[in-house]
Amino acid sequence: MLLHNLLSFTVISFVGAATIQPRSRVIDSAPAPAQKEVTYDRIASWSFVQRLWNVIFASDLNTAQAEDRPNVLNHHLLRYQNDIVLRFNISSQDEARSMAEAVNSLYLDVWSTTKQHVDVRLPQGTVPLLLDLLPESLHSSHSPMMRSVIDTALESYPGAVESPLPHGLPESSLKVDPDILFFQDYQPLSVITPWMNLLQSMFPGFVEIINIGKSYEGRDIQAFKIGKPRAWEKKRTVVVTGAAHAREWISVSTVCYMAYAIITGYGKDDKGINKMVDELDWIFIPTLNVDGYVYTWENDRLWRKNRQPTSLSFCKGIDLDRAYDFHFDNSPQSSSNPCSDMFPGGYAFEATESRAFSDWTSNYTSDGTQILGLLDFHSYSQQILYPFSYSCNDRPPDLENLEELAIGLAKAIRLQSGEHYEVSSACEGTGFSGYPGTTGSGSMLDYLYAVDRVPYTYQIKLRDTGSYGFLLPKDNIIPTGEEIFNLIKYFSQFVLDDGSPTVAMSDEL
Repeated sequence: MLLHNLLSFTVISFVGAATIQPRSRVIDSAPAPAQKEVTYDRIASWSFVQRLWNVIFASDLNTAQAEDRPNVLNHHLLRYQNDIVLRFNISSQDEARSMAEAVNSLYLDVWSTTKQHVDVRLPQGTVPLLLDLLPESLHSSHSPMMRSVIDTALESYPGAVESPLPHGLPESSLKVDPDILFFQDYQPLSVITPWMNLLQSMFPGFVEIINIGKSYEGRDIQAFKIGKPRAWEKKRTVVVTGAAHAREWISVSTVCYMAYAIITGYGKDDKGINKMVDELDWIFIPTLNVDGYVYTWENDRLWRKNRQPTSLSFCKGIDLDRAYDFHFDNSPQSSSNPCSDMFPGGYAFEATESRAFSDWTSNYTSDGTQILGLLDFHSYSQQILYPFSYSCNDRPPDLENLEELAIGLAKAIRLQSGEHYEVSSACEGTGFSGYPGTTGSGSMLDYLYAVDRVPYTYQIKLRDTGSYGFLLPKDNIIPTGEEIFNLIKYFSQFVLDDGSPTVAMSDEL
């Protein structure tokens, strides 16, 4: 409550001071606009608000940590006290098929699948049972990626370990102010929302908070809309989404980081950022799965789905990324298995949030506005994936464009941080896609590309490659944000230089 009250007072006070003139001054004279002074006042006010935000935020967070941290372990991490994460190296289709069947039979939590390996979380006592279901060749081709899920999960919470940057952040290529605390930890929705309101209040000329729709539990799915308004034309739009899967916290922080970098970088010396805001509209959705994200903070750190009831009262949730009406997987192994973490729902668009997002894209483009790109952020495995997800046999008609841009995005990351991101189709990047119950059907990626006709659609899986998985330490937040911001700057340059796809999208999709 202290955080919300003081932020509200600060925003009202400083925005008012920057925009309201005393009545007597307005009557006495009408001086020419002092553009430099107004700009300086806004920057000075913003700097002060940042410092006050940090004081309030640190105080509020430290109090919460002192009160709540002893209970985190006792309440909802104990369920993982005997869990480990194993990586199985896959060398044949028969091995992949056997693993997929075992995952469905035992309701295992699959963390990552690629052409080369499968990462699975399971209790140590379940390992022999799993091996009994697998061919002999897999009995000796696995290794532990994480020996203690509970310890690693605990360290992902704010205050669980001392911040590596207790007195400020290092200078970065994004010139993020060194005293900002927001990106030193992962943040819950209760902190993200007032932070978004603060940025909108300080930069009303090109920052707006919009509502995508309502979650199943009635929460607003909020987003930043960033762009300089143009009355004479409809600007093309790029949509950036995070945390369709609730436990992928790094995707939330990364979306917030990109939005912050654009907002605070606009109007300065970076022509690339200025062009991004002037020529395009950007929609940044920190999390589509707001109910699930809140649940990961309050009940279960590794929860994946939304919080919607299913046909089984003890198995809640639908996988938002498999719920779309494009090659929806209605096989018995999928649509009749609500206890699976990959449950797509009993029918397409049963998931409230997936339906809300699809309705929003339809309404947004109903006046002729074009959504030029989708960047859907997930974790983990460091991959840049393009359509299609549902099939490795069907290829998009403008495959050359998608591959060219994807390769450029991977290079932009490599130039920034040296990190390698693999480029492939979503189907080829996921070794399970062809097997019942684990398919890539009904994905957001495919739906926006094929149905909404968004020409540049990508699913980007962030750091790391398995050492921490979904429990990535917080000292990766800023480096990940930096490399991905370099990615979206390249994305912007590519689409603005090229104008539009050179190959028309087929009506046969």
